[in-house]
Parts: sequence; C-alpha cells; structure tokens
Amino acid sequence: MPKIRAARVIVTCPGRNFVTLKIETDEGVYGLGDATLNGRELAVASYLTDHVIPCLIGRDAHQIEDIWQYLYKGAYWRRGPVTMSAVAAVDTALWDIKGKIAGLPVYQLLGGASREGCMVYGHANGTDIEETLDRAQEYVDQGYKAVRLQSGVPGLAATYGVSGERFYYEPAKGSVPDETLWSTSKYLRHAPKLFERGREVLGWDVHLLHDVHHRLTPIEAGRLGKDLEPYRLFWLEDATPAENQAGFRLIRQHTTTPLAVGEVFNSVWDAKQLIEEQLIDYIRATVVHAGGITHLRRIASLADLYQVRTGCHGATDLSPVSMAAALHFGLSVPNFGIQEYMRHTPETDAVFPHAYRFERGLMHPGEAPGLGVELDEALAGTYAYKRAFLPVNRLEDGTMWSW
Repeated sequence: MPKIRAARVIVTCPGRNFVTLKIETDEGVYGLGDATLNGRELAVASYLTDHVIPCLIGRDAHQIEDIWQYLYKGAYWRRGPVTMSAVAAVDTALWDIKGKIAGLPVYQLLGGASREGCMVYGHANGTDIEETLDRAQEYVDQGYKAVRLQSGVPGLAATYGVSGERFYYEPAKGSVPDETLWSTSKYLRHAPKLFERGREVLGWDVHLLHDVHHRLTPIEAGRLGKDLEPYRLFWLEDATPAENQAGFRLIRQHTTTPLAVGEVFNSVWDAKQLIEEQLIDYIRATVVHAGGITHLRRIASLADLYQVRTGCHGATDLSPVSMAAALHFGLSVPNFGIQEYMRHTPETDAVFPHAYRFERGLMHPGEAPGLGVELDEALAGTYAYKRAFLPVNRLEDGTMWSW
C-alpha cells in the first residue's frame, strides 16, 4: 500500500505559466498533475499548498476515488475553477502513480484502447481569409484531418484566435489585461465568407471547426449556425455563454450545425442540462479544469447515454501533463469525438519531456507507464513565474462583453 509521503507545487514559465503538482510515495514513486488555470495560476498553487497538500500526507495513493470524494465532498465550498483545478491535479498525479506501479500506461487502466489514436485538430489563423487558409493548408499537408479556422474581421483591430505566430497562440500577456473591441454585426457578415472560401480551397475531405468564443446571443448564434450549414462544419464552438444552459435550446431550433461547448466547465453539473436535453453534440470539458480523469470519465459516461461525444479543450494553457492525460482518456472512452491540439513551444516540451506522439492526423499517448510525462525540475527552475492576464472585451461603444 503506497503511502503519500510528500507533495509540492512547481511553478514554471517556459514562455507561459504552468502549475504542476508532484506527489511522492514512500516507495519512491511519484506522479505529476497539471493545476494550471490561465491568468489565475497562483490562486490554484496556494489552494494546493495551503489547503490540500496537508490533507494528503499519509493517505493510500491507490485510493483515487476516495481521495477525490474527500477533496470534493469534504470541502463545504465546492466546485469553481480554482477548487476543481486543484482536485484535478491531485487526481491526475494519482493516476500517474498507479500506472507506474502497475507498469502500464494509464489508458490500459481505464479499460484499454477503443481506437488506434485520437483525431486532433490544429489551429489555422490569419489576419485575413487567405492567410488563414494558407496556414490551414500547411496543417493538411502535415496530415491533419481537421482544422479550426479563425480569421481577422475587417474593421476590428484584433480578433480572438488570431496571432502573429504560425502555430502558437497565447492570448495571456501583460501585467494588466489588454482590452479589445468587438462588433457582432461585422463578425456575422465575415464568418460565412471564411468558410465559403475554406471549402473552395480545402475541399470536403477536411473537417472544419470554428470558435465563436462566447461572443453571441442565442438568436445570433442560431443565425450564424444556419448561415454556416452549407459548409458542413464539424462543430461551432462556444456559440454563447453557457451559464444559462437552456439558451442552447434556441440555437437548436434554428440550426443543424453541430454545437460544442464546455472548456470553462468545472463539473458534470455545468453540462447536465445540455447533455440530457441533447442541446450540444460535443462536450469540451477537460482534465485540468473539470476535476481530473476521474470526474471527466463521469461527464463522458453521462454524455454517452445521449450520443454526445467528447472534444476536450487542448490549448497551450494546458501543460503536456494535461495533454497526455487527455489522450489517455480519449483513447479509452467509447464516445470520443476529437481532441484539440495546440502545440507547445520547444521550451515547454523541453521542460516536460513526453511519450505522446502525432502521426497521420492522430495522436497516441504512448506506452510508457503512467501518463508518460516527466518534469525537468532543474530546467523548470530557470523559468520564473511571470504574471499574465487574458484580455477583456468591449463592444465598440465601450460596453463590457464576453471575451
């Protein structure tokens, strides 16, 4: 029975901030968990160090379910991104430990592989439509079967999802949040043109995706979904803020474009109505923000009853530890849909050496015991934390809007 001997939080910034929990057992086995919450990293680090780690020492590291329930039910103040990211870090690290002790990759402990690999999508972005499609073609040339298209909008100085980097997008920066301007009318005129041209250039054998990033009201989202129906999107992501889950009913009434949502969800309760009423097609909750592998499996199991598939968030604010966990999860669940794959920088990959790999549009977590990710602590220590905020968004008249 491996006892938890020690645990500590490691914060590093190889180009962006990551929070990693390392749990060690009395048998010398350790596991890693991702606790990164973009723009609020130190809040989770404090939650772990001050409130969670003291409660872990001496516990049986094999009792993953009991420890999850202890951290969730045992806390009067439940849920929320800080709490659930901390719980996720513990849960993921314990699955890593269990796999290492068993000598098996985590996906084997979850029931084995349900597919050859996890289909992933890349992010193609540009200041205009043609630049976006040039970058999309580069992904297709590399073997990607699915690509997300994001383009600058004429008349707007900045647009979500568009950056100066060809393969990397990191919106968090600056000691205070950047403020960007948004126009729904300009965007709604432009987005259908992007996908009309996208099908002309890329053809029909590539899955195309798009992220609205919570910018529209339900009726506006319904109009956009209807306008995009001729181009057969794989999904329309985060069409409207989902605090009011019933708002997706209105979108469903107006379009057959598949809907995806959930990267900011923290628990099954955030998605319960959306799933049970079949208001979405893909649930995007992820390991690090939704309570770890243990709770994400519960969300997927509920979704499977209603033919809703997974599409886990996978941007660069998830460390390679979470990327690996998402792949082990995605390889095993029966209702996997697709996995977002935003590449990490070479600096990040050096800090987190990993076994997962990309080939022919699919990713596989590898066969290393546990998650298959290591942490170069000496190298991590050379990258000091840098405060960085996600932007905020305003309408052109100055009204605060969802970013």
